[in-house]
Amino acid sequence: MVCSGKLNNAMRLTALDELAERLGLKKDQGVAEARAMYPTLEVAEDDPAADRRLLEAIADWCDRYTPLVAFDGKDGLFLDISGCAHLFGGEKALLKDVLSRLFHMGIDARGGISSSPGLSWAASRFGQGGVIEDEEAEQVLMSLPVAALRLEGQTVDALRKLGLKYVGDVIDAPRAPLTRRFGAGLLLRLDQALGREEEPVSPRRPVASLSAESRLIEPIGTEEQILAVTRQVAISLQPSLETRGIGGRVFELVLFRVDGRVFRIAVGASQPLREPKFIAGLFSERLQAVYDDLDAGYGFEILRLNVLRHDPFNEAQGDFEGDRQGEISLSVFVDRVSARLGADCLQSFQLRESHVPERAVITVPVMDRLPKRMAAQDIQLPFRQERPLRLFATPEPVEIMLAEVPDGPPQIFRWRRLQHQVARSEGPERIAMEWWIDGDDAEARDYFRIEDETGHRFWIYRRGFYGRELDPRWFMHGVFA
Repeated sequence: MVCSGKLNNAMRLTALDELAERLGLKKDQGVAEARAMYPTLEVAEDDPAADRRLLEAIADWCDRYTPLVAFDGKDGLFLDISGCAHLFGGEKALLKDVLSRLFHMGIDARGGISSSPGLSWAASRFGQGGVIEDEEAEQVLMSLPVAALRLEGQTVDALRKLGLKYVGDVIDAPRAPLTRRFGAGLLLRLDQALGREEEPVSPRRPVASLSAESRLIEPIGTEEQILAVTRQVAISLQPSLETRGIGGRVFELVLFRVDGRVFRIAVGASQPLREPKFIAGLFSERLQAVYDDLDAGYGFEILRLNVLRHDPFNEAQGDFEGDRQGEISLSVFVDRVSARLGADCLQSFQLRESHVPERAVITVPVMDRLPKRMAAQDIQLPFRQERPLRLFATPEPVEIMLAEVPDGPPQIFRWRRLQHQVARSEGPERIAMEWWIDGDDAEARDYFRIEDETGHRFWIYRRGFYGRELDPRWFMHGVFA
């Protein structure tokens, strides 16, 4: 069986199984040529998006071994297992566990462990893989083809034409002529593979500042079991939070299913938390919203709790059951509602450096704006008294029936099909537009606070001035309480 895809406006082979390789077929070979050689050849069209999803799923599964998992092109992964191997009985045991588990999931994978990503890559793709000790690195690398150095195809072809077919030929060759002919990239790749040059591995996900997990003897699947284990893991995480003097603001619950699928559930808190019952309570609200979409299958075998974001912890927050219960009621409400309905369900106001009314205030999630120990009665709206309580996102046109010319307020106006007789007015308050945003020719606004005969109060502005080429236009920008 082979896979085919469009390459350089032609259908070519993109992947082959072992039998196809033994028959003499090669990657990038034309599909028509391959079918001519073997008419019974089974050709499947490749799906790069599906391949990427599979690789991402395997990367999620590999998080059980280390949080430092990075992509290696379209068909590989780098795992930085520094400080993790002893948890699985050593490097050999870890590699054996990874490959055997993948094999039983139907994935034929190869792996290598060494002190450098370059050598592990070369040993996995061109060698026998396995665990390579530091003193064996040069010997293992010398027997591999030069393509094992992750060089471009043109460089590999040029080296082969010169008789430099194996890495050992390059190691023994003078470095100065190689640099002049092939550039610094060749020797850089060689030094990276030998561990002489550092090569960082960029994780695909942000690394949690703190993490704790539970590996279960028997898989779990019910909501109650998940919450019970979550609280136990949160208890084991609490001493680390206390030692650092911090509390978690964003937590992530990672559930590893028996068949390899991974689920991630994130919740946030408006104030730093370290109490296990409150952390578990956030996930209780979130699980009620998402549990129906959480296919437990045969159960979850590993449960991990990550702290993705933290802030300094105010020690006074520890008294959750004391007289301060009224002070934290607002934050508890915000946390519970946001955990169930999402962080954007509750919005707060944030002032901006702008004198244009619609730009002076924006809405942000309450969780990001709620100060520590904020009680409901302490909330202050960021509006001055002369600003309306409700500001329209888009000012609405107003039809002026009668107005004082040239700079006075309207006397009679129609808005939303209703006519209003003005009883009192204040203004004008002139606000110029921001020329660095709106341009030099943007017209200024004259705002009026108006009350009609029925007691309704409005905030109306005039754009432009009487006596110009075009008559000014009036808009309703907000209403007062």
